[in-house]
Amino acid sequence: MASNKKMMKTAFLISFLLVNFSVFAQKKIIVAQNGSGNFKTVQEALNSIPQNNKKPITVLIKNGLYEEKLHLDSSKNLVTLLGEDRFNTILTFDDHTGKVSPKGDTINTRTSWSFLIVANDFTARNITFQNDAGFTAGQAVAVESDGDRCSFFNCRFIGNQDVLFTNNDHSRQYYKNCYIEGTTDFIFGSSTVWFEQCHIHSKKNSHVTAASTPKENPFGYVFNNCVLTGDSTLHGVSLGRPWRPYAMVTYLHCYIGQHIIPGGWANWNQTENCKTARYSEYKNYGPGAAIEQRVQWSKQLSDEEAKKYKLKNVFSDWNPEKN
Repeated sequence: MASNKKMMKTAFLISFLLVNFSVFAQKKIIVAQNGSGNFKTVQEALNSIPQNNKKPITVLIKNGLYEEKLHLDSSKNLVTLLGEDRFNTILTFDDHTGKVSPKGDTINTRTSWSFLIVANDFTARNITFQNDAGFTAGQAVAVESDGDRCSFFNCRFIGNQDVLFTNNDHSRQYYKNCYIEGTTDFIFGSSTVWFEQCHIHSKKNSHVTAASTPKENPFGYVFNNCVLTGDSTLHGVSLGRPWRPYAMVTYLHCYIGQHIIPGGWANWNQTENCKTARYSEYKNYGPGAAIEQRVQWSKQLSDEEAKKYKLKNVFSDWNPEKN
């Protein structure tokens, strides 16, 4: 009997160590506004991460509304932000085009971000990223993500125009079980990005995506098993418009609501971009998924063509599901 109890204790200890290995292996920083953690602000926590960081670091953010303009620079890799609850751990700011910064500069799209992520191997879980500049403020980025191998799980991206900016030709990014809402071009940029089981919600008759995929990149935005909805009054939303000539966007197995126009896609201000845009769909469903009136310059993938849309093909040697 004593031997059995000893074996059970040993087995429990091994199990506990395996489950919590990542916690023991990583440095952990706690952010809490009430002073119970290591820091009261998120930026203080990010500032504490050493330059040229080479070890995984987790920043645990307790519930709260953190009104900060945040920046994670390129030397601070391997950082994970872990929110306590995605509805109650909120990182927000209100910069937008035309606003004058405290330094006297006029804010533009590329400086309007609430959170700028330039580091590689960044992960976020259970957090709301927000720009609360307002519905009529114009371009107002919630997150600009520029690093390589960046992943977001169970996060929310809240704002209006230009909410999520994936601004790096060589960046690979992964979003799973995320909620993203906005008005115009609210997912935009040149990165290679996979959206898995995400909810994409439109708040204005405008455009979901504005991709600027480089010609040499074989993949741009991939939406797989996502849900696209819109406010009940909307019936004039496009799946995307090509910001640059070789923009690439694909929707596979997605529910597409009635807010999407019959043509599916829109050109960029009547330019020539549509002639080279790489826009495609595969086995989508819902009231906005009918293909009969789709624009002629978009494509319905064959079964064989759809097979290439696998994480391994899109991201090569990076598997974000192992994070």
